[in-house]
Amino acid sequence: MVNMYKKNDRHKRLGVIRLELDYELATLYEAMVENNEEKKKQCKRKLEKLRQEMISLQ
Repeated sequence: MVNMYKKNDRHKRLGVIRLELDYELATLYEAMVENNEEKKKQCKRKLEKLRQEMISLQ
């Protein structure tokens, strides 16, 4: 029973991560258009963290 809840929580978190990835990719695109190097670095760091979290949940 507990495993079912953990699996459901993991599935929900993966959905949230996908939404966060989409948002960060859009933000990265804006930074590229604006040629904002600091914003690009921040987005890339956040994307890397989300990628690692996604891999650990799969």
